[in-house]
Amino acid sequence: MITGATVLAPSRQARLQRRVVWVLAAGQVLGGLGTGVALSLGALLITRVSGSPAWSGMAATMGTLGAALLAIPLARLAQSRGRRISLSAGAAAAVVGGGIVVAAAALGTIWLLLGGMLAMGAAQAVNLQARFAATDLASAGSRARDLSLVVWSTTIGAMAGPNLFEPGEAIGRILDLPPLTGGIVIAVAAQTLGAVVYLLGLRPDPLLVAAAHPSSSDPAGHRATPQPDHVPEQHHLAVLRSVPAARRSVATLALSHAVMVALMSMTPVHLVEHGASLNVVGVTISLHVAGMYAFSPVFGFLADRVGARWTILLGQALFVGSLLLSALGSGNPVSVTISLVLLGLGWSASTVAGSALVSAAAPPAHQPRLQGVSDTAMNLTGAAGGAAAGLILAGVGFGGLSASLLVLVVVIVLMQGRR
Repeated sequence: MITGATVLAPSRQARLQRRVVWVLAAGQVLGGLGTGVALSLGALLITRVSGSPAWSGMAATMGTLGAALLAIPLARLAQSRGRRISLSAGAAAAVVGGGIVVAAAALGTIWLLLGGMLAMGAAQAVNLQARFAATDLASAGSRARDLSLVVWSTTIGAMAGPNLFEPGEAIGRILDLPPLTGGIVIAVAAQTLGAVVYLLGLRPDPLLVAAAHPSSSDPAGHRATPQPDHVPEQHHLAVLRSVPAARRSVATLALSHAVMVALMSMTPVHLVEHGASLNVVGVTISLHVAGMYAFSPVFGFLADRVGARWTILLGQALFVGSLLLSALGSGNPVSVTISLVLLGLGWSASTVAGSALVSAAAPPAHQPRLQGVSDTAMNLTGAAGGAAAGLILAGVGFGGLSASLLVLVVVIVLMQGRR
C-alpha cells in the first residue's frame, strides 16, 4: 500500500500536475540525451573491447534486458516511496552503470563492460516509468495529452545524443580516458542531472498525492468499471489476472513494441546489404526516431478526444501501411525510409494510447506495479522480436519479415474489440 499520501485542494492539485509534467519533461530531455549517447557508442565500444564485431549487438540487448529487469523493482519502489525516489534511484543506477562501462573499457574486460551496459538499462526503465508518472494526477480528459508531452520531450535528447560523438571524444582526451568513453561521461553527467531534477522537482510526490485522490475515469473520458482495491499486494501480477482491461492494454503495448523493434532492428542490415551508405542508414533511423516521439502530442490529443482504442487502431493502420510498403518496396531505399517513418508513427500512437489505458486499468494503489509489469513486457517482447527478426530475415528476407509481422497487427486489432 502506498504510504504518505498527501491531500491537496483541487486547484493546488491542478497546479502541481502542470509542474510535474514540466519536471518530467526536463528529466526526459536529460535522460534521452544520456541514452542517445550510450546507444550511439555502445556497439562501437563493445567491438573495440571484444575485438570482434560479432559482439556489437550486445549493446542494445544488454540495455533492453537491464530495462526489463529493473522495471518491476523500480515500480515497487514507486509503490512504497513514490515517483520521486523511484525515478531518481533509476537515474542513479544508470550513473553507476556508466562508471562501470568506463572502468571496463580502461581494463579491457568485456564481461564487466556488458554488466555496466546492463545497469545503464536503468535509464530506459526510467524513461518508460516517467511517462506513467505524468498520468498520476492528470484528469480523465488530459491523461493521454500529459503522457504524450513527456514522451515528446524524449525527442530532444534522443536525437541530440548521437551527435555528441566528437565533443565526447574531446572530453575523453582531456580526461585521459580510453577511446569512445568520453561520450559515456556525457551520459553520466546527463543522468546525474536528471536524478537531481527528479529528486528536487517532484515535491510533493505526484503518486502519493494521487493515492489520496483516486480517479474513476478512463482516458477517453468515460466512466470506467471500478477496479478491485482488494488485490493482494504481494502479487504484482494479480491485477492482470483480475482486470481484463489491464491484460488487453499490456498485451497491446507489448505486441506493438515487438512489431516496431523487429522491423527497425533489421532495417540497417537490410539497407547495407543492398548497397546503402551509412549516411542513408543514419538518416533513415533518425527519421524513424522522429516519428516515434515528435508527434506524440498529436496522438495524445486524439486519445483524449476520440478515445484511446480508436487511437490504437490508427496506430495499427499506420503499421499496416509501413509493413506493406517495406514488403512490396524492400529493394527501394526511399520506400524503406518512408516505411520506417510510418513504423515510428504507428508505435507512437499505440504506445501513447495504450499507456493511457494501462494507467486507467487499476486504482492508484496498484498502478505502479501494473505499469512495471507493462514495461517489463514491452522490453522482453522487444528483445524477443529483435532476436526472432534476425532468423526470419535470414530465412525469408526483409519483405517476408514485414509480411510476417502483419500477424501481430491482426492480433492487436482483434483485441481492441474485446471488453
